[in-house]
Amino acid sequence: MAISEFVRQKRKEYKLTQRDLADRAGVGIRFVRELEAGKPTLRIDKVNVVLDLFGHQLGPVPNKQEEE
Repeated sequence: MAISEFVRQKRKEYKLTQRDLADRAGVGIRFVRELEAGKPTLRIDKVNVVLDLFGHQLGPVPNKQEEE
């Protein structure tokens, strides 16, 4: 699952608007919109602040090639 999908799904699960999520995470509404839209270049520290609200963080994951 992509980070954008995960954040959108969790936000809706917690019944938060994008504004609510931005306020709770201390980031701008624009950042939340770009994150949920799947913008390819975002600050990792800010992404982790948002993910932390849902008990997650970014981390290394194996490439699909390594899984084979």
